Amino acid sequence: MPVTTHQLIQWKQQQRPIVALTAWNYAIAQLLDNAGVDLILVGDSMAVVLGYKNTLPVSLSEMIHHAKAVRRGVSRALIVVDLPFLTYQESVKQAMHSAGRVLKETGAQAVKLEGGYPAMVETVSRLVQAGIPVMGHLGLTPQSIHQLGLRQQGKTELDAQRILTEAIALQQAGAFSIVLEHIPPDLALQITQKLSIPTIGIGAGKHCDGQILVTSDVLGLSERQPPFAKVYTNLRQTITKAVEEYAAEVREKKFPES
Repeated sequence: MPVTTHQLIQWKQQQRPIVALTAWNYAIAQLLDNAGVDLILVGDSMAVVLGYKNTLPVSLSEMIHHAKAVRRGVSRALIVVDLPFLTYQESVKQAMHSAGRVLKETGAQAVKLEGGYPAMVETVSRLVQAGIPVMGHLGLTPQSIHQLGLRQQGKTELDAQRILTEAIALQQAGAFSIVLEHIPPDLALQITQKLSIPTIGIGAGKHCDGQILVTSDVLGLSERQPPFAKVYTNLRQTITKAVEEYAAEVREKKFPES
């Protein structure tokens, strides 16, 4: 049976950890789904595989294009799509248009927005009222890279209280889940205990209700790994070796054999 947003909330209540990864194309999405991943995020972290230096250049059209491919490869996992930079921050109307396009054109079940300041909470509330499921994202928010950098967030008492307050506000606005990125584990634990909706951690310790990583990091495809990622295999090395062997056989006229 396909995973739903309501099921994620039930899993939190049952203390059943949620497994999440990112996908950017049909082949990867199909592999993740077949492996039993619960939630697949079509994240603007695809900037890495598109050759961008950060997430800011990613467009809504690019997100929709890749989300369509992911949708075609998935039969079970819940699919959430990031709304990219400046496709939802200007106004509720803009956010509604962007989120509506994503759901209508891709078949995904939800969108994800960064930030929890009052205007964003209002946006989340309005989207949810319109029937659009929304996942929040607090802590290190990559679309704010020029403002926050890539530093761990929530280290001071003031910042920690702000993130906790924003998390509660997002839940009250109707968000079905919140990604907590690169914050201290004790803060993630506090937020997770306060909320009735699941927290999905990335670099936020083991106390969240689920975990997510960028799949290219997990597979060893990224040039630079974030400090909180774990590499489970080294596909850069594997692919390079395979291509070098192929190239050598072609040049030596060993392939094809006849």
